[in-house]
Amino acid sequence: MSEPFDLLVIGGGVNGAGIARDASGRGLSVLLCEKGDLGEGTSSRSGKLIHGGLRYLEYYEFRLVREALIEREVLLRLAPHIVWPMRFVLPHSAGQRPAWMVRLGLFLYDHLGGRRRLPGTRRLDLRRAPEGAAIKENFATAFEYSDCWVDDARLVVLNALDAQSHGAEILPRTEAISARREGGLWRVVLRRADGSERIAQARMLMNAAGPWVERVINGVVGSNAARRVRLVKGSHLIVRKFWSGTQAYLLQNDDKRVIFVNPYEGDLCLIGTTDIPFDGAAEDVAIAGAERDYLLRAVNRYMRHELKPADVIDSFSGVRPLYDDSAANPSAVTRDYVFDIDGDADQPPMLSVFGGKITTYRKLAEHALDKLAPLARTGGKPWGAAWTAEAPLPGGDMPGGDFDAYLASLRTRLPWLPGDLARHYARLYGTRAEALLAGATNLADLGRHFGGLFYAREAAFLRAHEFATTPEDILDRRTKHRLHLDAAQRAAFADWMARAA
Repeated sequence: MSEPFDLLVIGGGVNGAGIARDASGRGLSVLLCEKGDLGEGTSSRSGKLIHGGLRYLEYYEFRLVREALIEREVLLRLAPHIVWPMRFVLPHSAGQRPAWMVRLGLFLYDHLGGRRRLPGTRRLDLRRAPEGAAIKENFATAFEYSDCWVDDARLVVLNALDAQSHGAEILPRTEAISARREGGLWRVVLRRADGSERIAQARMLMNAAGPWVERVINGVVGSNAARRVRLVKGSHLIVRKFWSGTQAYLLQNDDKRVIFVNPYEGDLCLIGTTDIPFDGAAEDVAIAGAERDYLLRAVNRYMRHELKPADVIDSFSGVRPLYDDSAANPSAVTRDYVFDIDGDADQPPMLSVFGGKITTYRKLAEHALDKLAPLARTGGKPWGAAWTAEAPLPGGDMPGGDFDAYLASLRTRLPWLPGDLARHYARLYGTRAEALLAGATNLADLGRHFGGLFYAREAAFLRAHEFATTPEDILDRRTKHRLHLDAAQRAAFADWMARAA
């Protein structure tokens, strides 16, 4: 691609990938660099929900909740393979929020965003409803409402893939070392994983580095920003699923926070999250024993099945780069996003992103580009209009956005493919499963079986088409196969990857 680029994006999380996708689709030439793997930081360590943020209503975040609720249905339509509806059961606890407050919040939640596809709230008698079987008998009433699940890491990759299909250059494992204004352009030094360097020029710079946004401003650019990022750690536990049904649970804790207990990866359960102020290096984030105990205690308060530390199969932690609004309570810090612009009509601009949540990444990208438009430096080329609200993400172009119908069609056309494996491919790749399976007529055509639902053909597809270069890229982010393989199977795959490389 010829330089200078119209826009150079620093950061390959969901915000950076979403901005690169939007900008490239508007006709801008785009380069995105990410110092690690795509989504390796915060964006693959979320609670994996597309949701309005029910509890944000308590903090009067009505604009944010409304935007998130609208986006919930947009993403459900555009990515039906990686976003799907989920029902949440919220047991009422008289010691926390009064019932009238919960009902009012859920009424607003049902109506703020113009809900169309998802069912509304209903009241449950936990002594009679099957959803109550897992709940202790002293909780008699619950409210059930809708939100959506998302495969967060795949959301990042699909945005990057679509950006690439519109001409963007995507460079994982490539760190921006320095950026300086020279001759009306940004001159950015990029360092690859092998230590080699490249100089890239760009008319505009987008700092979407998440937890590292201030490091880019202060260290890479050598500038200052009036805004600040506040790092908050969120940790999750993975245990065996211990209830029947597809519903999730939202549990009110005695510190006014809420804990999600969600079905995960078939027979597993994801429990989270914590809100802990974090002042260390974001690269070193890890769950603490106190966080594990906090989450288990919250679940055991409500659930008949008592969880113990030995039940924890796995855990992960992420650092949320929230905009610092000076709130004393980490849980009260806004999840909204704020932009900071450095530059004017006489010098190439840099826009830095502070805050945000995965649900609103697409609107964040639109707003970021709208913010840059008055300072547009695109070499005289026209700047297209916003377009992503109607464009399916790769693999999401299913007739009517109907995942179940597509899966049924795939199974009819490939009768040799076991049902659980067909669902796996359809869920992760949507209609792109056709390319992954092209030419295969039996299981032997999928190559070496590493265990679970993992075959060599999928790994080769991810290496060739989804920027995957390490075992972790594939086992932890592009898929969740690691959770279903033992140590020997993971080691065997790592050896296969080393030889394939």
